[in-house]
Amino acid sequence: MSARKHTISVLVNNQPGVLQRVAGLFGRRGFNIESITVGESEESGLSRMVIVTTGDDNTLDQVMKQLYKLIDVIKVVDLSSNPMVAREIALIKINAEPSARPEILGIVETFRAAVVDIGPQSLIVQVVGDTDKIDAMAELLKPYGIREFSRTGVTAMIRGLA
Repeated sequence: MSARKHTISVLVNNQPGVLQRVAGLFGRRGFNIESITVGESEESGLSRMVIVTTGDDNTLDQVMKQLYKLIDVIKVVDLSSNPMVAREIALIKINAEPSARPEILGIVETFRAAVVDIGPQSLIVQVVGDTDKIDAMAELLKPYGIREFSRTGVTAMIRGLA
């Protein structure tokens, strides 16, 4: 079986140490966590983790079964096995001499991004989208000089009423 990217939603009790136990389980199984986002869910006292990892389907199935054995894990869903909406946010600080700003603003507009801070020699751009969109924008901004790059990691939901 070949390895592929998986996006997993894990609903957990909002308790100290839960994130550590979940991350540890992935590490013990040889799965690298490419991104993880955690925040409050629609239910009080519960948090949702969205984890992006790469691995074969059999190993992922084992990890999901092991997750259910952890105390504080309520529900585990492989979002990537369904049509889903996935987004992340990136803040990119770039060198921006006043003479280069019109070109940079053209890139920002093309990606429906936003300038959220203007300094004497730099701009901070916020971009929201899927991973490919953020990667593509970063690639186009590289020639100007990226000073700092911060991204949230993926958060996702299954499309429709599921």
